[in-house]
Amino acid sequence: MSKLERKQDRAPVPSEWEYAPAPEARDLVKLRERYGHFVGGEWLEPRETYMTIDPADEQPLAEIGQATPAEVDLAIGAAREAFENGWSDVSASERAKYLFRIARILQERSREFAVLESLNGGKPIRESRDVDLPLAAAHFFYYAGWADKLEYAFPNRSPRPIGVAGQIIPWNFPLLMLAWKIAPALATGNTVVLKPAETTPLSALLFCDVLRQAELPPGVVNIITGDGHTGAELVKHPGVDKIAFTGSTEVGKAIQRELAGTGKRLTLELGGKAANVIFDDAALDQAVEGIVNGIYFNQGHVCCAGSRLLVQESISDPLIGKLKRRLATLRVGDPLDKNTNVGAINSPQQLDKIKELVASGEEEGAEIYQPPCRLPEKGYWFAPTVFTNVAQSYRIAQEEIFGPVLSVLTFRTPDEAVEKANNTPYGLSAGVWTEKGSRILAMSQRLRAGVIWANTYNRFDPSSPFGGYRESGFGREGGRHGLEPYLEFE
Repeated sequence: MSKLERKQDRAPVPSEWEYAPAPEARDLVKLRERYGHFVGGEWLEPRETYMTIDPADEQPLAEIGQATPAEVDLAIGAAREAFENGWSDVSASERAKYLFRIARILQERSREFAVLESLNGGKPIRESRDVDLPLAAAHFFYYAGWADKLEYAFPNRSPRPIGVAGQIIPWNFPLLMLAWKIAPALATGNTVVLKPAETTPLSALLFCDVLRQAELPPGVVNIITGDGHTGAELVKHPGVDKIAFTGSTEVGKAIQRELAGTGKRLTLELGGKAANVIFDDAALDQAVEGIVNGIYFNQGHVCCAGSRLLVQESISDPLIGKLKRRLATLRVGDPLDKNTNVGAINSPQQLDKIKELVASGEEEGAEIYQPPCRLPEKGYWFAPTVFTNVAQSYRIAQEEIFGPVLSVLTFRTPDEAVEKANNTPYGLSAGVWTEKGSRILAMSQRLRAGVIWANTYNRFDPSSPFGGYRESGFGREGGRHGLEPYLEFE
């Protein structure tokens, strides 16, 4: 056979490489048609209900209880009874055993929980599977280790539990936020009444079965569901000794006003408008991956998202060029597909907010870029977006969008970078990208943020405290610092 004939016999090289669908099995999760409230170790039939849906296709998933004031009172009563009649007196080593059991069960059922997180919340399964579930289990393992070491964590202070903790968590990380709240509360000997977000209650309701498997005593953890009215009833109830809230700054301020003068403990983890600062000596390809992870992870539904990109002027053009090419490779679509990078927006209300702020950015004069991508016809979707030529006064540079939208600003000197990064009412997180360790330390001292990442972004560890300043809240979750809000000292 001649060389020409051999060449003609070869299969043509494809011009494009397409990913084949790789969906996770949806039937891993068995949902009930109707869920009540988990109170005192039993399911309480709800008096009022609403429907929770899959944001990817708008299909109903289950009927959920809308807790009334009377049902909130029952849950708090069950928590108080459990605290006074046994749990606070359980030995620390026994409390640790329960936490270890919960952690192991979460690991065993991680695939099931990952599917449910993506189904009810819209986040890609690769994130639920590789980030949310391992971190949730790690928090229970971590605080199980602290349960019998409180005297060493706080020497000469005689720590003791404060009582009943009311906890309200958001919709962006349903199971992980549950772990952040419940694990330190139980480790320190408190009982819990937890309210998950209205749009993502299913992970918390499935967690009730984990509590059953772990044989946690009845009433130690109680789960009630509902909207903001339910949360308000929990906050103002006189039977609650401490409130832990993660959510919007607006609601956090309302809670603080409600609790003023009551003597109740309060920790708030609120919104953010983080600056991701890229210096001219940074490794650009590494920085681009950090930028993408900082703002497009979980569709930008992250309180510490790096939604403001501050780029040194001399590298602005090459960096933005690389970033745009990288955005073109992101896959938007089915959250249960293992190839998906950007999933569904959590709710129509959040989608409307994102669209409104993006429209304001265009009206104010910023230049918008969105990679070509076909969005599904059903469900709530928004393409990854980059704004350039953004002024600090623009709403997209000041307000929390909580979506896959990045605003790019430039700077010339480190002083200018600090000034622009701190020009925000928030103070939750920031990122610094440079090869100079001295510059990292200098910037970290001057940036007014609770968490600062260096040459990475959105990295979490249960041993590291997390929290903000100013309108991003107060108090810390994670690490030894996360124990103190649930303790009083003699």
